[in-house]
Amino acid sequence: MIEHSHLRIIQALHRNGTLTGAANALCLSQSALSHQIGYLEKKLGVTLWKKDGRTLRLTQAGKLLLETAEQVLPVLAQTEKTLIAYREGRQGILRIGVECYPCFEWLTGVIGQFMRQLPEIDIDIVQKFQFTGLEGLLNYHIDVLLTPDWIKKDTIVYEELASYRLVLLVAADHPLSGIKQLTPELLSKETLLTFPVPSERLDIIAHFLAPAHLEPEKLKPVESLDIMLQMTALNRGVCVLPEWLADIRIQRLPLKKIGIGNDGLLQKLYLALRATDQTVPYIRHFIAAGQQWANHPPV
Repeated sequence: MIEHSHLRIIQALHRNGTLTGAANALCLSQSALSHQIGYLEKKLGVTLWKKDGRTLRLTQAGKLLLETAEQVLPVLAQTEKTLIAYREGRQGILRIGVECYPCFEWLTGVIGQFMRQLPEIDIDIVQKFQFTGLEGLLNYHIDVLLTPDWIKKDTIVYEELASYRLVLLVAADHPLSGIKQLTPELLSKETLLTFPVPSERLDIIAHFLAPAHLEPEKLKPVESLDIMLQMTALNRGVCVLPEWLADIRIQRLPLKKIGIGNDGLLQKLYLALRATDQTVPYIRHFIAAGQQWANHPPV
């Protein structure tokens, strides 16, 4: 009863907010779109939207159909891409979800090697999700998920790709540049530059500062890694990165790396995948390439 075109209509209404905007997005006239909406409502026997001034407001039934559209349309789009890949003689598409900023840096080191080894496999990188990366994996929007978080799910398995330590980066002339080991008390006096993620997901806060009942003097989110490092080099704050990534970047800027705590702050990077996909050959190949790169990263 519900067709692909119906899902696209409800999604366009939600995203554009007006009948005119939705019609333009769907390359339809306003009257044609109104007719299709009326036909759909009559067919389903429910009202899907109501006018609220010049904008459109989805009813409860409309919201239910929208939820379905947001789940189904990405799956259909990826299926079409995979079928095109089959038609063109390629084996398929590996859709990789990336859930953290260092994850993307790690991926750039692996992706070239993987594509050279398996040129018949196409790659899709997804960094932004409608909900969360794990939900994207469960809903078949992606095939694998690069993540530092291990969250138990019965249908999901995790492959450890890399284990590494986090280090503090400071400017070469920063007052902390002469120390060998960072303490929570010292960090609490600094402006901490971080990626724009919730603070509870930052290991430096959750596993280093919080146990000492401390927090940074100031927390400043920065979207770009390059800008974050430039700001650190100019004494606008300090930042925390995986040691392998720090070793690559400090070659280009006047930065000093410092160990965190007595034993260091250990972090792991995982590849999450659906249990039913554990034996897919090109996914196993991607895991092997990632683990090999982790053991021999460029410096």
